[in-house]
Amino acid sequence: MDYKRLIIRGISYSQTQSGAYALLLEHEESNVKLPVVIGNFEAQSISLGLEKDIHPPRPLTHDLFAKFVTSANYTLTSVIIYQIIDGVFFSNINFKNNDNEEELILDARTSDAVAMAVRFEVPIYTTQQVLSEAGILLELDNPATIDENFSPLEAEGNLASFPLEDLHKLLEDAVKDEDFDAALEIQQEIKRRNKKIE
Repeated sequence: MDYKRLIIRGISYSQTQSGAYALLLEHEESNVKLPVVIGNFEAQSISLGLEKDIHPPRPLTHDLFAKFVTSANYTLTSVIIYQIIDGVFFSNINFKNNDNEEELILDARTSDAVAMAVRFEVPIYTTQQVLSEAGILLELDNPATIDENFSPLEAEGNLASFPLEDLHKLLEDAVKDEDFDAALEIQQEIKRRNKKIE
């Protein structure tokens, strides 16, 4: 299968879900962004995994599992976000046994898979279908006029009443404000209209 490589663009506090964070992944070639809502612990664990100079006094769960993987003489080779159902991402963590080269694939929450990927510095992939269903493409070249005081969250229920060019502007503003929940709603409305045009 032709997998699309993702890079981590950042983690931000979710503006719509209390106590949650948005992990922002990006396809390297198309710049399509994939926002994944994650919990507080997972956000902290991914951040610590990215900051190689910071070491907690006691191992976190992901550090403990990473140590176990290494001690069992396995290598983590990649993470694949292979599916999204009802807004939930499904991922696999791929391992290789260093003794006999056998592969081991474990199902995992995407937040846990990414936390492990940053510890082993391995690539994160997804499929074109996941990018098409949940990806957000920020089109900066699209000229649009819209009220600057308008909030995308207020618009979510009324997106059908906006012209397409205004939706592109709303999408751009939502991504700039790191409001990925609203951006996803707007992107879905744009895709729904594009399907009608086709």
